[in-house]
Amino acid sequence: MTPYGSFTFFFIIALLLAPTIILGLNGRKIYNYNIFVTVIALALIFSSNLNGVVALVIFTLWQVLLIKGYLFYRQNNNKTWVFCLAVIGSILPLFISKLTPILGAENWIGFLGISYLTFKGTQLIIETRDGLLKKGLPIIKLLYFILFFPTISSGPIDRYRRFEKDLSLVLTKEQYKVMLFEGTNKIFLGFLYKYIIGYYINQNIIAKLHHIAESEFQDHLYYMYAYSMYLFFDFAGYTAFAIGVSYIMGIKSPENFNKPFISKNIKDFWNRWHMSLSFWFRDYVYMRFVFWITKNKLIENKIVVSNLGYILLFLLMGVWHGLEIQYVIYGIYHAFLMVAYNSFERFNKQYKWWPQNKVTHIISIIITFHVVCFGFYIFSGKLFH
Repeated sequence: MTPYGSFTFFFIIALLLAPTIILGLNGRKIYNYNIFVTVIALALIFSSNLNGVVALVIFTLWQVLLIKGYLFYRQNNNKTWVFCLAVIGSILPLFISKLTPILGAENWIGFLGISYLTFKGTQLIIETRDGLLKKGLPIIKLLYFILFFPTISSGPIDRYRRFEKDLSLVLTKEQYKVMLFEGTNKIFLGFLYKYIIGYYINQNIIAKLHHIAESEFQDHLYYMYAYSMYLFFDFAGYTAFAIGVSYIMGIKSPENFNKPFISKNIKDFWNRWHMSLSFWFRDYVYMRFVFWITKNKLIENKIVVSNLGYILLFLLMGVWHGLEIQYVIYGIYHAFLMVAYNSFERFNKQYKWWPQNKVTHIISIIITFHVVCFGFYIFSGKLFH
């Protein structure tokens, strides 16, 4: 059963979370019961896919062994090659899952949510390397973090230290009332976004423009804007569901969207769109690449280093969506945008060519909106198919 894909799913989750709400409103601890809810919810989500269950179990065991093994190793050693092997091992199942369909082979290792679970596992290994995680990573909390069901299929991507901090809190009645209220509001917002606005755009606009290969230019424009809006409302709606259910379970999962279509430039857009993913790539790919290049003095020019970091980041982000041509080009497109804006921003700081006022702010939003929508048009695959 697809998470948040049917009203039946919501009904069952509501029944499962009823004791959580009762416990929370009485100021009682909800952690132990929520573990039970997660197990039942996972069984529900994967009930129709035995291969997915097997793949999930094997994947989880593999990640836990890597994380706990590297944590044990890191207490007395710090060899870079061991760290690299651990990271490669963590990413390997996802890589195989992405590659096998391209090769025409059966995707025996893939399952719903493998990408987001991989991000969590890899993150834990990297933070262990940084000394942020030391001994004392309880296996139950580790499993609960990796398999937390509200966000399992499409995020948001949480950080273990923030997640564990929420787990350690025993909420008062008043604190839980606030979280319950906010969580319920987010769920209703999700229904508005995904099942009203998103559904309407998909059924009444996109469906009518489905076969546009030989259509006129304006039809492609209509599709580009409609698909961009649909992508936002559908994904933001799902995210609102995931965060809302998390809040009801006492976990403040991070926000994923912050009015992305009023971004004033492409850098601002990636600070507003799918924020947990873009921040993950920023922290664990871009920043580390720049630090490694700078530390080893491989390239002296900071602008070149920064631009190379953007190219690497967005190529990886594109390939992460899939190895099909539209995703690769989508990554290249956004890498080009970031490099171009990075260069323009530095130029403008020196020569003040683009002033900062209300008019230029509005123009910047309009330009960014159209540039972003064209990127989503590439992402849709209609440009190539």
